[in-house]
Amino acid sequence: MNFLKFDLGNLKRGEIVEVTLTSGANVRLMTSSDFSSYKAGRQHRYIGGLAKRSPIRLQTTSSGHWYVAVDMQGLHGTTRASVRVLPGVLPDIQERPLREIPSLVRDDVPTPAESGGETHDVFISHSSEDKDEFVRPLASALIAHGLNVWYDEMTLRIGDSLRQKIDKGLATSRVGLVVLSPSFIKKGWTNYELDGIVTRTVSGEQVLLPIWHNITKQQVMDFSPSLADKVARSTATHTIEEIAGEIAELLQPRLPGSL
Repeated sequence: MNFLKFDLGNLKRGEIVEVTLTSGANVRLMTSSDFSSYKAGRQHRYIGGLAKRSPIRLQTTSSGHWYVAVDMQGLHGTTRASVRVLPGVLPDIQERPLREIPSLVRDDVPTPAESGGETHDVFISHSSEDKDEFVRPLASALIAHGLNVWYDEMTLRIGDSLRQKIDKGLATSRVGLVVLSPSFIKKGWTNYELDGIVTRTVSGEQVLLPIWHNITKQQVMDFSPSLADKVARSTATHTIEEIAGEIAELLQPRLPGSL
């Protein structure tokens, strides 16, 4: 069997391998032992399959010696290929307690009780597509903790001004959340604009908490490498109740009846 072989050497778990093709082909990312079985025509495991587009990105599942094989088995024609390991692996979401980031809470905004309902404890900026699945349950969990939540008017649609929406929420709420999802990214806002809102340009303080929803580390990195370094919470690693509980704890010193 004819195939193109690429020896990637030792890679760490989670590294991304990018394969560029001139036409459709079978692409297999394999460990050293599976590659030996593949060459011998024996049963083997692999990551990949028939690639109909290019480039494709595959992720290693363990640390060790890895290979890529490209073949035209069952296909017509030929292909040329190039392979590279993308530089750097996106770091894990920082798990610093939110209470260690005091800039997330605006102390110049009165509590809803103090303002007669004119201000809010939390606002949630989100894409309209994420409201039913995630945002409404999150809002309900926050309300169950005794928080005043503003989210309906913070729904973002194509054509909206992202900065105007979020600036309005920040002006009337003590904590701001932005739900970062594939639907959010598709709205067309630039990573520069969002990163500039999450972080105060002059002081460098983080003023919004991103919540990653149904989005991978690689998608966040592709959208904005700088956003990937911000303290965030992810629905892949935290339940809605855990996120709501931590936000309630962050605001606890200012909740009615607290010390």
